[in-house]
Amino acid sequence: MAAQKINEAHEHIAKAEKYLKTSFMKWKPDYDSAASEYAKAAVAFKNAKQLEQAKDAYLKEAEAHTENRALFHAAKALEQAGMMLKDMQRMPEAIQYIEKASMMYVENGTPDTAAMALDRAGKLIEPMDLEKAVNLYQQAASVFENEDRLRQAVELLGKASRLLVRQHRFDEAAVSLQKEKNMYKEIENYPTCFKKTIAQVLVHLHRNDFVAADKCVRESYSIPGFSGSEDCVAMEQLLQGYDEQDEEQVYRVCNSPLVKYMDNDYAKLAISLKVPGGGKKKKSPTTPQDAAGGAQADEEEDEYEGGLC
Repeated sequence: MAAQKINEAHEHIAKAEKYLKTSFMKWKPDYDSAASEYAKAAVAFKNAKQLEQAKDAYLKEAEAHTENRALFHAAKALEQAGMMLKDMQRMPEAIQYIEKASMMYVENGTPDTAAMALDRAGKLIEPMDLEKAVNLYQQAASVFENEDRLRQAVELLGKASRLLVRQHRFDEAAVSLQKEKNMYKEIENYPTCFKKTIAQVLVHLHRNDFVAADKCVRESYSIPGFSGSEDCVAMEQLLQGYDEQDEEQVYRVCNSPLVKYMDNDYAKLAISLKVPGGGKKKKSPTTPQDAAGGAQADEEEDEYEGGLC
């Protein structure tokens, strides 16, 4: 069976090469027919488990389509060549061909297909190369953003942000999360903006940048519905506990269902958050004489307890 398919593939290649030849009566190669024959050869090689030869046939198909200015079909053939390399466990090479295909899709005027190809490539490479996956998701997001497809763009940015957090690339994650939050605000998905604020706070605290974390919360008050929300209350309590080195309060917020059931990468950030110089702050001892005067002061402070939410 395999031998029959291999012979069939070689017959298609011979036909393709014949279509590409010119003569006194045939001035131009027939790229369309050649591409069709190379595609048939690739399928036959694939069925015979001859993946290297199938890959080469797909690349020749892509060349013929390119010469014929059929860029969409050329890109599809490049993607197929990439899939053959994937099946041969040669993932970096596979990704190169898929990236090249995505550029052709953009040139052809089909950016959505380009972005989806990059997304697929990101999923393929993610288990073995997180850095490359981030790059692919960011490229895909950029393509969608250029087409004003913000919902699709922000979903891919979210993938990139989570992988940046997983790699502890917190500076880049902070930038990515801010961009996500801005997009969600633009499409008026305010509840998700609240969740991105929580993620931002966790990332900034892991960067040991309390000021940036606090700023994210302050800026979120301009988002409709944030003030008074459970997200707002939790972040005010978290920042207060962190600032006062109150490990107990920080632990309580970070292990609350609101935070614990976020995306896994952010939940891990919450659980692993350490308070600098950690330890429950002790209250200053009060004398009986101070107690009466202190009670009134406590009442005044209680009025603002829990922050501005």
